[in-house]
Amino acid sequence: MTDVFADTFYWIALTNTSDAAHQKAVSFDLSRGARGIVTTDEVLNEFLTYFAGRGPLLRLKAVAVTHGILDDPTILVLSQSRETFLAGLKLYSDRADKGYSLTDCVSMTTMAREGLLDVLSNDRHFEQEGYTRLL
Repeated sequence: MTDVFADTFYWIALTNTSDAAHQKAVSFDLSRGARGIVTTDEVLNEFLTYFAGRGPLLRLKAVAVTHGILDDPTILVLSQSRETFLAGLKLYSDRADKGYSLTDCVSMTTMAREGLLDVLSNDRHFEQEGYTRLL
């Protein structure tokens, strides 16, 4: 079974029990078996930014989740670099007619580089680039 890319949406839904997609994210997490997860520093940055102003309890929970992600041997967190930034920036520029965020562009270029087709997200932008959304 191939690995899957985890977008910010997945980590937020998994962490926030009041999120509308929480149960879907938990269901995937419980059923993924040996399927590995790939994500990036940029996604984790966006995840932590999302919880920055949501109160100390959720902020600390997000920090704990991030440490758990970094320590989990079934999750590969790819480091941010000048190369990943520039690749994302190029896609961002090439898709000026789209509403893609820079983080989404970095994620998409990472997925292409890593040969990943499935993404844990509800963001239709991934489908516009030919990826399959699993949430």
